[in-house]
Amino acid sequence: MDYIRAADILPQELIEQLQQYVDGAMLYIPKKVEGKKAWGEQTATKASLAKRNARIYKEFIEGKSVQILAEEYFLAKKSIQRIIRQEKSK
Repeated sequence: MDYIRAADILPQELIEQLQQYVDGAMLYIPKKVEGKKAWGEQTATKASLAKRNARIYKEFIEGKSVQILAEEYFLAKKSIQRIIRQEKSK
C-alpha cells in the first residue's frame, strides 16, 4: 500500500480537524463499500472452486462415495459432505 501525504491532497482546514484526533499518526481510510470487491473477484479462485464443487457433486450423483471423493480431491469427508449439501440445495 502506498502512502499519500495528506498535505498534498487535502485542504488545510481538513488536516487541522484530523490533527485533533490523530496528530502525527498514520491513518488508514478504507474504500467506500461500493468500491470493495467480494472474496474471489480479483482472481479466478471463486469460479475455480465453483467448478470443482459442481464436479464433486456430479461425481457423487454418478455413484462415487464420499470417501473416494475426499481422497481424490484431498479434502476431508466433512468438506465433501458440505459441498454435496450446498450443491444439492442450489
